[in-house]
Amino acid sequence: MANIARFTPFEDTIDDLFRGFLVRPLSYESPGGVAQFRVDVTENDDAYTLRAEIPGVKKNDINVSIDGDTVAISAEVKNEKDVKNGERVLRTERYYGKVYRAFTLGQSVDEGSASAKYADGVLELTLPKKAAVQAKRITIQ
Repeated sequence: MANIARFTPFEDTIDDLFRGFLVRPLSYESPGGVAQFRVDVTENDDAYTLRAEIPGVKKNDINVSIDGDTVAISAEVKNEKDVKNGERVLRTERYYGKVYRAFTLGQSVDEGSASAKYADGVLELTLPKKAAVQAKRITIQ
């Protein structure tokens, strides 16, 4: 005898509609458990420009590493909030976590002249491209 499965086409649609409805609108955690943040990468002839939105992070907690054409950004997020009424603590909330993103660019980056700025929750990296190595022609003796 064959197993019969019930077909409910709207069950997943309604679940997806209300998913995330009663939770905080801003979360560092994605559904898979891997933290993410928004990044824009632009390129011109001389350099790559990378803008990452990492709000609520101190600049000392941000790490950037460059390895050839790979750029990795990691930051430690620490968020503590106390709500007090006089001497009585009404609510204390804490969030600790780590966010991480890595990118492979089309060309190697000159690590020595790369620069980074962090202001108003936005990290801006200027990553100059290394000069392309031209093929060297060798004469045969």
